[in-house]
Amino acid sequence: MYILASQSPRRKWLMERDISPLFKVVISNADEHFPHELTDPKDIVKFIAKEKGEIVAKDYPNDVVISADTIVVIDNKIIGKPKDKDEAYKMLRMLSGRYHVVYTGYAIFKEDKIINKVVESKVLFNELSDKFIYDYIATGSPMDKAGAYGLQDKDFPVVKEVIGSIENVIGFPTAEIKKDLEQI
Repeated sequence: MYILASQSPRRKWLMERDISPLFKVVISNADEHFPHELTDPKDIVKFIAKEKGEIVAKDYPNDVVISADTIVVIDNKIIGKPKDKDEAYKMLRMLSGRYHVVYTGYAIFKEDKIINKVVESKVLFNELSDKFIYDYIATGSPMDKAGAYGLQDKDFPVVKEVIGSIENVIGFPTAEIKKDLEQI
């Protein structure tokens, strides 16, 4: 049985669509903190994904546990989920008309095997007006997403171009995860 160690509705949707309709969601209670000596965003996101999965894998040793974490990086600064509407505005204003990088770390646990990797995509934002940003924030959608946006938010097209995995930008690089699942 597959166990998805995530409460993200987007990961659940991609898991069902691309990997298997037969899985169980078990929310990890990992605190998402990382050691201060980790400074590379790739190392940070891999660490957090592994932490999330380890907690759940302990309780499901005979199942395949998949966990993930996603961050946005611009100007060497990690952008997580906004704490409030003002922070969401600042994030979207900073990303407007610019390229940034999305990293998703994922971990797969199967018995004594652990696969822990990171996928990178480059994203170019459209130019966003203040009205667009405020209207988007008013929907509530940006509030639970790294970088304060969702590629899948069709009514608010913030993304102009994606170089790399679109699923990675949504938060769950299913093509890469499927390859690794075949190996274990």
